[in-house]
Amino acid sequence: MNSLIINYIDNHKEHILNLWVEKMKEKADDRVLRVVSNQVFVGTSREFVEMVTSNLNDENEEYSERLRDFAEKVVKLGWPISFVTEGIQVFSTIVYDGIKDEKLINEEDEMKLFYGLHKWTNPMTNEIVNVYSTTWERTVSLQKIALQELSAPLIPVFDGISVMPLIGAIDTERAKQIMENLLNGVVKHRSEVVLIDITGVPVVDTMVAHHIIQAADAVRLVGAQCMLVGIRPEIAQTIVSLGINLNQVTTKNTLKKGMEAALEIMKKKMIQVGEISEDSNSKII
Repeated sequence: MNSLIINYIDNHKEHILNLWVEKMKEKADDRVLRVVSNQVFVGTSREFVEMVTSNLNDENEEYSERLRDFAEKVVKLGWPISFVTEGIQVFSTIVYDGIKDEKLINEEDEMKLFYGLHKWTNPMTNEIVNVYSTTWERTVSLQKIALQELSAPLIPVFDGISVMPLIGAIDTERAKQIMENLLNGVVKHRSEVVLIDITGVPVVDTMVAHHIIQAADAVRLVGAQCMLVGIRPEIAQTIVSLGINLNQVTTKNTLKKGMEAALEIMKKKMIQVGEISEDSNSKII
């Protein structure tokens, strides 16, 4: 039965591919079609069909490697696992219907063909799910590491003054990363004043405020002053309604005002150099 399937696929590969693309586009949601061009979709589909058919002849290391490469590609393209596994079923159905329509088998052998296709595609589906899951987990892990490396950097802006801009939600794990970066950065840059900018933090609840207070206390313990800037009106209202005590932390509503206050603490000020124009510069003294 395998030889019949192989011969049919070899003789109708282009027709099978076109039919597969047409059917899968009908089944695909916006996530699949929006992120890639039609050319990329067709090209990836061709690669998928060729990979599927190669398993009829090959069940070796080369096939496993091709499978891993393809899984990595579709993960990057954002194809969900359900779309990929359904693609195998659609491919199997196209081959089954094509062989029947061309009357290449009699009615008595149709069940054998069905089980033959199932026996061929089932292990492949399992393998694809395993490879896809492993690839996805590895990709997510690498992305998480990359985000942690980029998360909450302490940026020295002037001698003795550093800023830590916070963007996005803050959970317990990220709060630990913020604390570590903050303390290491204060020591590394010899910061005397640190501005924590929460302009990009969408919500400040009790937990977030607790982490910020802890960070401010830790900064004071290593000999620097901490200032909280970027407090929007809605954030201030939330802090008051929750009864959060920020008395031990200097607060400013904008980074600009926070910077001015930090310069005063450092007994420095910003002066204009030259006439006021687009080309004029400021100088810290």
